[in-house]
This record gives sequence, structure tokens and C-alpha cells, in this order.
Amino acid sequence: MLTELSIQDFAIIDKISITFNEGLTVLTGETGAGKSIIIDAVQLLAGCRGSVEFVRHGTSKAEIEGLFTLDSKDHKIFATGNYYGIDIQDEMVVLHRTITASGKSICRVNGKLVTLAILKEFGKNLIDIHSQHETQSLMNSENHIDLLDQFDEKKIKKSKDEYTKLYEKLSSLKKRYKELSENEQEMTHRLDLLQFQISELEQAELVPNEDVELNEERSQLANFERIYTGLQDAYNALYGEQKGIEWLNEANQALQDNQEYDSFIAEKAEEMSNHYFLIEELMYDLRNYTDTLQYDPGRLNEIESRLDEINRLKKKYGSSVDEILEYMGKIEEEIEQITNKDSHLSKLAEEINEISQDAYLEAKQLHDLRKKAAQSLKKDIQKELKGLYLEKASFSVEFDTKESTEQRTFKENVKMHKNGFDYIHFLISTNPGEPLKELNKTASGGELSRIMLALKKIFAKHQGVTSVIFDEVDTGVSGRVAQAIAEKIYQISNQSQVLCITHLPQVAAMSDTHKLIKKLEKNKRTSTEVLELSVKQKTDELGRMITGTKLTETAQKHANELLELASTYKTKI
Repeated sequence: MLTELSIQDFAIIDKISITFNEGLTVLTGETGAGKSIIIDAVQLLAGCRGSVEFVRHGTSKAEIEGLFTLDSKDHKIFATGNYYGIDIQDEMVVLHRTITASGKSICRVNGKLVTLAILKEFGKNLIDIHSQHETQSLMNSENHIDLLDQFDEKKIKKSKDEYTKLYEKLSSLKKRYKELSENEQEMTHRLDLLQFQISELEQAELVPNEDVELNEERSQLANFERIYTGLQDAYNALYGEQKGIEWLNEANQALQDNQEYDSFIAEKAEEMSNHYFLIEELMYDLRNYTDTLQYDPGRLNEIESRLDEINRLKKKYGSSVDEILEYMGKIEEEIEQITNKDSHLSKLAEEINEISQDAYLEAKQLHDLRKKAAQSLKKDIQKELKGLYLEKASFSVEFDTKESTEQRTFKENVKMHKNGFDYIHFLISTNPGEPLKELNKTASGGELSRIMLALKKIFAKHQGVTSVIFDEVDTGVSGRVAQAIAEKIYQISNQSQVLCITHLPQVAAMSDTHKLIKKLEKNKRTSTEVLELSVKQKTDELGRMITGTKLTETAQKHANELLELASTYKTKI
């Protein structure tokens, strides 16, 4: 959940820090106090595009930072962190966004600089923002297939993963087939280039790890005098009269002569003897290696020339000899494929046909699983809509396919894509006798708010986001519908943290935490303040929301009744 939000020099906000709790938090206040500005800040934190207009007048930059705490190590944000190399410790994620007055945007995740696109990847797994005026993911039919798969993920995921593997392999084969079969002239030019490259590499007669070995030999020859002198000095320090090995021998003999009188001396005599023979062996190794050294200036010139040739090839074919040889193997294979193009095309066609059939069968299984999931989803949505006084509304999941232009050997001529061959649309009709239509083509503002809440209630736990934010989604409703919306929002807060900007006292009464947004004037500048209300303050604020003007005894009484109703509802749920 979003635990802490810090905003500085953003629009009319000077500097605020807000602590959020679990459950339902509502934000209320007069129009223009800065409620939606706070949501704008969270949106920027989630990766939305910013503007210099957000930077508070007279300041150099706007800064927003949010701390998110996770309640499970299985949260998908950990996979996102691993993918982008960002360490997530103690189940905490910190998103940071800076927008400068010059228009630059600086993004960080857990202190690491990231691009806006990467910040957005983190944001979409942590925050889901819904407002009355935005096109949300639930409204976009392109996302409906993923939502349906999430709804029954336990049954669908395994089949979908299998299909994805087959589809990726099929796409790779098709790409290779297209490359081999199209544009004869380009293929001829490609063959000429590859044959030139293979000829150049074969003439070089490269040996695996050759560059490493040559560099080592060059270093030895270039530093021959230092190496030789160092070995001689080490050997001379050990061998000869009054030198190291003689003193070690004396020490060894002294211990050997007296070991029978003391157990400690006996133990150390054995250790000393072992060390003496090791040093003696080392001394002879130094002498023998020194005898093998020969300085050959001609060999040094040969190495320099060979390394120059290898470095020239590295610029064209790889960073090491081993990489060049690996590339050489690849182009040999490609030359063979182009030279014997027809036989390879035939083999690829057979393989494409075989994988296509396997992919189709897996896609068909996916389709059958989705059909069953769609029936369950339909029942759940109808139940949620009934609770929002849309009992006469009808919800359906439409399955569609597209014809393929490719030749098929299986019965159905369907076009397969990354999710199978299904194209899925959520349809709804809010009144009897009206045809089912796509979500973004139906319903009034008040109806749309309820439909969206019903969908959010179903999908909140499946989407895995830690915080769901509603920005005035209750616009255009009142009375019993307002109470139903308040209850539905509270139900969602039992699955995920909910932050809600509202003008409805019914929603505010249902809150676990109530924050009041106030607009102040300090030093002749407008600023925003956030106050967490006590029970008494909450009652007064509800009364103000009911009357809209002066707080009356009747309004206070009504506010208390709303709070009692909310408390009763919470104990029942």
C-alpha cells in the first residue's frame, strides 16, 4: 500500500507529507482546495507524463516521493525489480519523480535512476487510478482478455504459458521463412557479404583463446629484463652460503636435534621440516624456470603483428577471438541455409505447420477455459450490479475471432496472436430491451460509475495493485445509489488500500481514515494543507458536506446517523 507521500513545490502545494493507512481513506474539501492536485502528483509518480505547469511558480523544480509497503514476497513487483536490476528489500518500494522548471523529468526507483517507461512499469503494479474523466484500463477492450485471464488465473495460467512458448517459437520460424523467401536480390548480396567474411576469417586461421595467450606472451617478452632479474634475485636470496635456505636448514636441524625432549619442539620440528622442503623445491623451480627464459625480439615483433591483425578483425566481428569464432560458425550456417534455400524453406514450412497445429490446439484449450471463466465472471458481475441498484442491467463477455490469410491444415481458419485466437469484449446493457454494447459506448455518468465499481470490486484482488485510487467517481449519484457506492468502495478497501476523493457524505462516513484538504494563504501565496480528522471533526465535516453551507444541528444529527449506519455495515461485512 501507499504508506507515505511527500510533495514539494507542486502546483499550489508548497510542502506536504501525508501518511496513509490500510483500508479506506477519503479526502474531502472545498472545490479548488487541492484534492485532485494530490491525485495528479500520484499519477506522475506512477509514470504519467508531466509538464512544467506542475512546477510551483517561482521554484526551480517539483518533487514527489512515495513509499509503498508490500504484504507479500509473491507480489509481481519483485519480478519487475529483478528484470530491471532494482533491489527490493524489506518489502518496500520508493518511487521518486522530479520535474524541473526547464522541463526535465528525473525518475528513481529505490534510489536508482530509471527512465519514465520503467517508472511506469513499477507504477502500474502499485497504483490503479480511476477518475470520472479518464479512459481507464477496464474501459479499454484490448485489456479485457488479460482481465478475464486474471479472473481465473489458477486454471488459465499454465495453458497460457504453454501457448506463449509455442507462439514465440512460431513467430521466430515465420520470420526466418520470410527472410529466406523474400527478395532474391538482397539474398544474393547477403550471400556475397557472408562469403567475403568467411574467406577473411578462414585466412586468419584463428585459434581459440589465441588473443589472451598472445597478450600474455607479449607481456612476458616486453618485460623480460624485469622478470629475469626478479627470478635471479629471488633464487640468489635463497641459494648459497649464508643465504636463506642455509639459515632454514640450521633452524630445521636445531629443532630436529631437540625434538625428543619436548612435545612442542617435536610438533614444530615436523612443521619446519615440511616448510624447509617446500622452500627448497620452490628454489629449484625458480632456477629451472629461469633457465628456460630466452629473449627473442623477432618473436615480439611477430606477436605485435598478429595482435594487430586480430584487433582489426575484432572491430568487425567480435570483442574476442572466441566471439569471432562463434560468429564464424553462425555465418557458415547461414551460408549453408542460403545456398540450399529451397530445402531449408521446405523444412521450415513443415516445422511451421507442425508448431501451428500445436499452438492452435493450445489456443483452443485456452478458448474453452476462457468460456467457462466468462460464465463465472458474468454471474459475479451481475451480482455486483444488483447491489448497486442496476438489477436490470445485463453483462456479457463477447468472444470474437479474425480470419487468417495464411494457409491452414486445421479446421478453423483463425488468426492467432500472442493471447491465442480470442478477441474479447465486455458488453453491457443498463436497461431492458436495449442491446448489449461495449463499456465505453453505453451508460450515463452515474451508471458508468457503478459499472466501473462493480468491475473494480471483481478485479481489484486479481490485478495485484497495492493501492486503488478513486477521483470523484461518485459524481452524478445520490440517495440509495450513493449509499450502495459507499458500500462497494468499502468492500474494495478490504482487498486493497483505497484512497478516495469524494463529495458524497455517504462515502466519507464509510472511511477508516478521513483527511481534509484545505487551501490556505501564507505570505501572500496560496498553499494546501492536509489534516487528519478526529471523530468529532469528521462529524462536523460530514455535516458541512450535507448542508454545503452553515453547520446546523440537523446536519450534525444526520452526520451521526450516517456514521452509525456505516459502523453497523462494517460489523456485518
